[in-house]
This record gives sequence, structure tokens and C-alpha cells, in this order.
Amino acid sequence: MSETTLDPGKQLESAARNIHPGEWAIDDARPIATLLGSCVSVCLYDPQLRFGGVNHFMLPIRTRSTDSEYDSLLRGDYAMEVLVNAMLNRGARKQRLIAKAFGGGNVVTALRRSIGDGNIAFTRTWLEREEIALSACDFGGPWARKIVFNPSNGDAYCKRVDSSQSVSAQVAQEETAYENFLVSTGKTSGKEIELF
Repeated sequence: MSETTLDPGKQLESAARNIHPGEWAIDDARPIATLLGSCVSVCLYDPQLRFGGVNHFMLPIRTRSTDSEYDSLLRGDYAMEVLVNAMLNRGARKQRLIAKAFGGGNVVTALRRSIGDGNIAFTRTWLEREEIALSACDFGGPWARKIVFNPSNGDAYCKRVDSSQSVSAQVAQEETAYENFLVSTGKTSGKEIELF
């Protein structure tokens, strides 16, 4: 058996372009990868044109006015619109799009409220409202996730990372650091925020 048959996700990961919170990418050949904690990524695929894209968002929707462009990039409502529009600009048709979605884990157990749950609910509601079929998902739980998406055929690979492993510890550390940054700059409006 070839190595590709044994672990195609691992093969794709080595060639993948990595995206981070607030980013998105579309491609027709190069795989796209990301690491998720409470964030969600949606993979969209147009089977007729054989290309797709991925986004990575931290929070469901903008709940307050802000002048921060970066803040907008991290929001699910913006992330979904920009990904769909980029695909439509390359010739995709909304009625053909197929979605696969991942993330929304609760990797920072010290926080009282799970942003991941809000991200999951937002993703399901948004896709249903826009009539985009959600063909596969892996949501929730105490795991971080590594996602690799093959835009040439729409395949998505999800590797759950147990909370005891170093990658999950890294995700939890980054989420906590970002939450502390928001608290120290007064950007949380008194709400707890769990990110990445």
C-alpha cells in the first residue's frame, strides 16, 4: 500500500498553505490547513468547477461597533461572506456549494462560557439560512483540531488533538493570552472571550 493510501491527510498537510484566525484562502490545487480550538473553519467546495476555500473565525458576529479592521476579520459573519463572495467571483454558483465545517472545541476549561458553542450555532444557522448544504462536520468536545482541505476534490481531513497533547496546550495558551490582551485593552466590554 502506498503512503498516500495509508494517510492522505498527512500527505496533503506537508504541501498545505496554513491559514490563521481571521484569514481565508481559495485554491484549485494547493491544500489549505489550519489549527482550531474554539474557532470554526468552514470549507466550501464547488464540485462543478473543482475548487474550494477555507476560512477561520474566532467569534460568531460583531456585537458592538468597532473601528478595528482586524476585529471584523475575526468574525464569522464577515468570514462567511468574504469566502462565499471570493468563490462567486471565481465563477462558483451558490446553489452548487457544499460545506464541511470543523471546530468549536472547549479547550480552555477555566473559562465559564464556551465561545465554541456560539461558533457552532452560528455556523449551522448561517449555512441553513443561505441554503448551503453541510455535508460533514466535526464540532465541539475538548479537542483542538488540525484541518487539511483538498480544494481540488472537496475532501477534508480532521485530526482531533487530545487536550493532553502539546498542540492542544499551545492552543489553550494562545486563547488565554488573547483573552488577557482583550481584557487589558478594554475590548471585551466586560464579557469573557475564548479565542482560537
